[in-house]
Amino acid sequence: MNDKNKANTPLNFEKIFHDDLYQYLLSRNMVDERQPEAPDLEDLWQSIGESYMTDGVREYNTGYPSVSLGWMMFIGMAVAKYWDVEWEIYSKVPDLYVYLRDRVDFDHMDDYILDKVLCLSADDRAKVNDAVAESASRTYNRICHMHLEEGTADAFRAFVAALHQMYLMGIAVELKTLGYHMTKL
Repeated sequence: MNDKNKANTPLNFEKIFHDDLYQYLLSRNMVDERQPEAPDLEDLWQSIGESYMTDGVREYNTGYPSVSLGWMMFIGMAVAKYWDVEWEIYSKVPDLYVYLRDRVDFDHMDDYILDKVLCLSADDRAKVNDAVAESASRTYNRICHMHLEEGTADAFRAFVAALHQMYLMGIAVELKTLGYHMTKL
């Protein structure tokens, strides 16, 4: 394996996106120094990611890459909120992504999550929306600077890794907002 391929392994893609997003969100005091451990929510990634892929790829490829990435962060926030308030009910929903999307439609899913799931004030809504927009923009910028050839396996792996980290950061942001603080023992 040459150095270029070694640098672009799925694990390294995850680390690149994680480190940048974590540092940015930490600087805004939106995540704790220690990342949350939420196996119930992490276990949902596979099904949410697979379900989201058709819509996410379409948006990414039709000129809205930041929307494609950012919506996944909103989904992570929504899932964390559901976990906190009514997990007994929401854990039984067969496809949480479709459930969220179909409350309105894909284009307005962010508004639905901010207003109806997270129930944010206007100030908090603006703060979260700005953080998600910046996180998505930063992540897209990282992808662009990897100079991956479109349509390749590496380009797809980078996209999936970016979505995964956006999802996890959405969870971390919402858990901190809900008062779950991760500290070292």
